[in-house]
Formats: sequence, structure tokens, C-alpha cells
Amino acid sequence: MIDGLSRRLSEFLAAARYPDLPPSVADHARRAVLDWLGSALAGSLESPARRAQQFVASLGVSNDATVFSGSRSSASGAALANGVASHILEFDDIHKTSTVHAAAPVISAALAVAEREHADGRAFLLAVTLGYEAALRIGEAVNPSHYRYWHPTGTAATFGAAAAAGSLIQLSPAQMLDALGSAGTQAAGLWEFNADGAMSKHLHPGKAAFNGILAADLARIGFTGATRILEGERGFFRAMSGSYDESCVTDGLGERWKIAENCYKLYSCCGHTHAAIDVALELRSQPMGPRHVLIETYGPGYEIVKELAPRTSYQAKFSIAYCVAVALLDGRVGLSQFSPERLHDPAITALLERTQVVVAEDLTAKYPAAWPTRVTLTLSDGASLTGSSDYPRGNPENPVSTAQLEDKFRSLVTPRFGEATAERAIEAVQLLETCDDVSTVFRDLTHEGHQPAR
Repeated sequence: MIDGLSRRLSEFLAAARYPDLPPSVADHARRAVLDWLGSALAGSLESPARRAQQFVASLGVSNDATVFSGSRSSASGAALANGVASHILEFDDIHKTSTVHAAAPVISAALAVAEREHADGRAFLLAVTLGYEAALRIGEAVNPSHYRYWHPTGTAATFGAAAAAGSLIQLSPAQMLDALGSAGTQAAGLWEFNADGAMSKHLHPGKAAFNGILAADLARIGFTGATRILEGERGFFRAMSGSYDESCVTDGLGERWKIAENCYKLYSCCGHTHAAIDVALELRSQPMGPRHVLIETYGPGYEIVKELAPRTSYQAKFSIAYCVAVALLDGRVGLSQFSPERLHDPAITALLERTQVVVAEDLTAKYPAAWPTRVTLTLSDGASLTGSSDYPRGNPENPVSTAQLEDKFRSLVTPRFGEATAERAIEAVQLLETCDDVSTVFRDLTHEGHQPAR
């Protein structure tokens, strides 16, 4: 056991300052903000987001923070609504070894508190970076066994949201420790939502953001939390992991920044399908259509994406068979590929009937450091083609450029809010480092009653 692990993490988080960040890490933070913002804006028009906005409005009137496509709200309310919105389209980022979607909970919390506190852009980017540090390191420590029942975006990321909020309100080391203690006792998020396609999945990051701000704000006024919330006898590690590695929290802390390991999604579906989609897109250039499709994947991912005959658009996003089929037939996997019309196309149904998904032990052995796949197509002439990949496009090992992320942003925002809004948002993110007051940056991108472009 690492003595005083929670305290050591708290001391690091409370002491960190923007000049401590290497320039490349600040660049990663800006990329993460841009990618999150695209999902948050586009997702803010979706049904689960509208319901979250309606609930937040019922909490009372406040002008503290921006709710995209809704009324302004308290910081915690805005973080809840924007956290829900940014996880709906399945386009938000992911980190392999922690399996945490950090942006939705961490950046939603950081922006809301930064607006309320009138923090500058440097403080905001620092808070985002520290939130990723806490969320991803704690997620790594409990994975992969944690992932069997728990959604790390709802659990580990609660610590990240508290760290981001605590940095912005300048908590002392002792107060940051209290904040992590209160965050950990609220950390939750069960995978059972996947059986129903329930909106609970979107609630997880929103509630993690809300709970993180609550934990930090309580700590500021002297509300105490468990001082050994991670390593304690009845703490987070023992309660929520069958096999954990405490060293993940402190190994390279302050030297190896986790936000640099962030992975960006180019397809609007579960990240466990992405490597297979990449391979399918490469193999589809062959002129003969496949008679049979064999997809080999890793065990923990298979449990999430094993549905062979999805009945809803939501289930299709969590079906590796469907995602590969639509990639082979359409040559792309965007939002339109998950429309009800596409889902029930006879060509898709016919190909799914000829698709097999299996777990390969050699691929499982590589997880979670890699998210590997093999795809084999048996063609109509009897020939077979096989492709493989360990790292989906958008991973650090298979990176995308900032320009590509900007194009992704435009594809999400321009059809909904217009080209001018998209370009203004991109420029605002580029200039964050020089911004004196984050509350002026994003508040007018959308507003209640705004009629988005169609």
C-alpha cells in the first residue's frame, strides 16, 4: 500500500500551476476542449439533453454559467446539463487504459466553475489538465476489473471533476483532500443501462461533473471528506475493483501528463468498435462484396458490443457487427449511419446474418494498453482478406491532427448552429490562453429560443 496516496495526489493537484505545464500539454488541453465543445453543442439539441436542461431550469434562476441551448444556470446545474449533452452522440474522447471519457465530466465541470469564478483561460486549461490527471490515473488503477460492472466515466471521472473545480477555486492541499473524499463517496455509474439503452449513460458524466463541483464547493467552506478515500480499508479501490494497482496514481505524476494520451473518436459509436471500423474501411476497397465477415476482438470490449441484431439506433452504436457492416456498405460511419432507416435496410440485415463476432485470447491479452481487432472477409469468389489493428485512428499511436479535429467540429456544429458559430467557437478555443475571463467566451454560442440551422 502506498502510504498517504490520496493525500499525495491532493497535494500535487493543489500545488500545480499553469507554468508547470509543458507547451505540448497545453496544446493537448486545447484540443480536448475543442473536441468536447463540438459534442456538447451538437448534443445539446438531443432529447436527453433537453430533459436535463428542463430539470436544471427547475432548480432555480442563476446567471453563473452557460447551459448550451438552454437558460443559464448555477455552475453545478450547467455542469450537469452540459455533461449529459456532450456524451449523447458517442463522439466524445476516450482514454484506453482507464476507459474513461474524461471530457464530458471534467470539462463540463471546469467550464462551469471557470465562468462562475471569472477565471482566465490559463486557469481553465490548467483545471482541465488536472482533471484529466485525476480521472485517468484513478481509472487506470482500478481497471480492467472495475469495468465489469462500473462505468468509469461516472466513477473515476467524479474525482477528475472535483480536481478541476478545486483547482479553479484554489483549494489548499487539505481542502483538495476533502474534495476528493467527498467525490469518491459519490462516485457511481453501473453498466446495466446498456441492457435497455437507457439515458442513464448520459447521466453518468453529467452527475460526475455535478458531484465534483459539489465536492469542491463543500470543501472550500470546511466540509470534510475521507482522507484515505482511494487506499482506505473501505475506500474506492477495495470497494470497486477486484484487482487494482495503486502505483498508477503516482507513477510519473507531474512528469508524464495523461491528457497527452487522450484518444479522439472519428465515428459516432462505442470506442470498442473503432479499430474494427478502421480495418473494414481499408478492406472494402476490394471489388467483390463479402459473403461472410469474421470479427475478432478482446473480451472486455466484446461484452459491451456483442449485439448481433440491434433493434434500435442506440443498440447499433454498441454493436461491432453493425458498425463493421455499415462501414463495409457505406464507406463511412457518421451520425446518419445510425438513423432508423439505415438500421432497418435489408442490405444491412443480410450482411449481419453473415457476420460472426468472437473473442480472441491473443487480442484480450493486449487489452487495455491496446484495443485490437482482426477482421476477415470471405469474398463471393471464395478468397479471403484479413486486416488487423491495435490502435484505432485518433489514438496517440495512430493520431489525428488538430485540423482534422476542427473539421470534425465543423461537421457537428455547422449543420445545427451555422458556419459563423462554428468558426467563432474554433477561434475562441485557439485563443483561450490569452483570455482574461472565460465567462465571456462561450456564453453566446447558443441561447434559449435560438433556432439552429438545419
